[in-house]
Amino acid sequence: MPKLNANLSMLFTEYDFLDRFEAAAKAGFRGVEYLFPYAFDAAEIAERLKTNNLEQVLFNLPAGDWEAGDRGIACHPDRVEEFRAGVDIAIEYAKVLGCGQCNALAGIVPEGVSQEQARQTFVENLRYAAQRLKEAGITLLAEAINTRDIPGFFLNNTAQALTILDEVGSDNLFYQYDIYHMQIMEGDLAPTIEASLDRIAHIQLADNPGRHEPGTGEINYHFMFDFLDRIGYSGWIGCEYKPATTTEEGLDWLKTHNQI
Repeated sequence: MPKLNANLSMLFTEYDFLDRFEAAAKAGFRGVEYLFPYAFDAAEIAERLKTNNLEQVLFNLPAGDWEAGDRGIACHPDRVEEFRAGVDIAIEYAKVLGCGQCNALAGIVPEGVSQEQARQTFVENLRYAAQRLKEAGITLLAEAINTRDIPGFFLNNTAQALTILDEVGSDNLFYQYDIYHMQIMEGDLAPTIEASLDRIAHIQLADNPGRHEPGTGEINYHFMFDFLDRIGYSGWIGCEYKPATTTEEGLDWLKTHNQI
């Protein structure tokens, strides 16, 4: 059975952020992820993890000014120093939180920057981050995101992601595969996951359309969970969906999909 963790940036949002840890534990989750921890004291988050017997599975490297529209800065040629300073901040948090994975968001290609410039910047930043995180015992991930939800996002399909991983050439860089995003961008989910399994260190889920919980859309999650078991995927799967109503009301999908 896949290991499911709750994405606290999208689930239990009816609670204040620090109270979401207890809500996730009460719902039966044993791990959590979220966009960013940086607005909170790391020791305070660590205490919530410990109190609720939760594992910190993942968070993103600093990604610029999210409220202003940034969706990552790793492909921005003019913000390399900001990106690299963020790597150090992420390492500090990850050590306190016992987090073994961090994701680097490529970001939206800035106006006036070519695809080749964005790619070169992204590759160099990933190479730097992969080495710095390796020294700290933390795995670096890179995620492809659909360009319908985030127009202009640089990294947006599996083939592109894998060629970039190859170009970076680090044994500490893996692919974060989001089922929802890749259903929109490329489909062919099961064969793509199986062919890329040795490069995938984390998976995220939501149904499509709507980005709601499994069972609300077109993706056959009964098949997907059985398939991931069958091919031997042993990592976490982050529940990164927008509840159709409230989080608690929508959790019956765990039972109907045989995940509890």
